[in-house]
Amino acid sequence: MEEPEIKVRKFDPNNDPIKLAKIGEHVTKRLEANDNIHLVENPAGVQLYVHLDFLSDADCDMLIEKIDADAVPSSLYKGTEQKGFRTSYSCHLNAWDDDIARIEKKMSEVMGIHNDFAETMQGQRYAIGQEFKAHHDFFHPSQSYWEKEGPSGGQRSWTAMIFLNEPDEGGETEFPKIGIGVRPVKGMMLMWNNMGLDGSMNYDTLHTGTPVKAGVKHIITKWYRQNPWLRINEAK
Repeated sequence: MEEPEIKVRKFDPNNDPIKLAKIGEHVTKRLEANDNIHLVENPAGVQLYVHLDFLSDADCDMLIEKIDADAVPSSLYKGTEQKGFRTSYSCHLNAWDDDIARIEKKMSEVMGIHNDFAETMQGQRYAIGQEFKAHHDFFHPSQSYWEKEGPSGGQRSWTAMIFLNEPDEGGETEFPKIGIGVRPVKGMMLMWNNMGLDGSMNYDTLHTGTPVKAGVKHIITKWYRQNPWLRINEAK
């Protein structure tokens, strides 16, 4: 009788559940100690938080102007391209700009994560009909892009997104697996843990930027990594 084959998954130091769980625990304590931040309760227990009035109207308007000046058609990682999947415009904002640096610092201080662990802040613009279909923010290590992204900061832990304006209709950030839809509110920051409490990829964080039906939607997004993304990439 043949012995059954036992498959052992190789440990990936760039997708380390122990490190990711520690980051999650630290950020959770930080957010829940802040009276301005509120947990969005959901049946799956996804760690989803909102901070109203995080940015002033002036800062939102300034960021919109910068996005409109530099935005180009949004892209997807090579090997994951699908026509019509992500139809917005986006740009990477200049981290050396004093206003961008100030806002990034403010975001990271609220999160309790050093800004070295954050990717360059991305600005996004959605016109009527534009959307970002259902996706995860965490990386799928089985995809070809992981060969580059793994050593360049490792897995994404938390996402922080700020709504810079309010489209007249549509443009919600929806989490279909947990039945939550978040309507854009100017100046509000939305934060979530892409991992479960155990540091594994949380598939319930699937989310979508629904099509804008009237008006224009602008947001900024910061993704935090397992490892110090900035230092690793500056050294290259």
